[in-house]
Amino acid sequence: MTLQELGDKSGVSKGLVSQIENGRTIPSFPVMLAIIQSLEIEVSEFFQGLSLLEPTILVNRKADYIPFEKEDAKGFSYKRMMMRNLPASTIDFALLELSGDSYREEVTTDAYEFIFVMKGSTEYHVNSQTFILEEGDSIFFDGRLPHVPKNVASGDCTLLVLYFFDQKS
Repeated sequence: MTLQELGDKSGVSKGLVSQIENGRTIPSFPVMLAIIQSLEIEVSEFFQGLSLLEPTILVNRKADYIPFEKEDAKGFSYKRMMMRNLPASTIDFALLELSGDSYREEVTTDAYEFIFVMKGSTEYHVNSQTFILEEGDSIFFDGRLPHVPKNVASGDCTLLVLYFFDQKS
């Protein structure tokens, strides 16, 4: 089903469906119900497996980044890797280079973390889950969950790490 077909069937615009799909807007309850009904599934089935008590870990693959235009310009190619609303926070930017023999126990941090694989690949462990991240992939998670990256390749791995510290803490 295309975005246009879903929009037509649910009575909302294709643009709104696209914004909802890409996390740029949150639908009202009636709009959400209309979309779920147009998919011909039960509301309980739509939310099956979703737990607000479980921590959220978001993995984005390079192939899934969404191109967008910010301004009229030539040769500028923006791709949205991830967009999330966070409370007011301090942001710490860091480069992490993992050698082939790097090792560390799992740690926790008092920040949300966004990790982008700039070079190489890594096996990222978060809260007893393992994610294989290749060059160009990214992951976002609550740093209070135990986590550690492992370089499982023979070469070095370079990660861009953004820490989002809550100013209320």
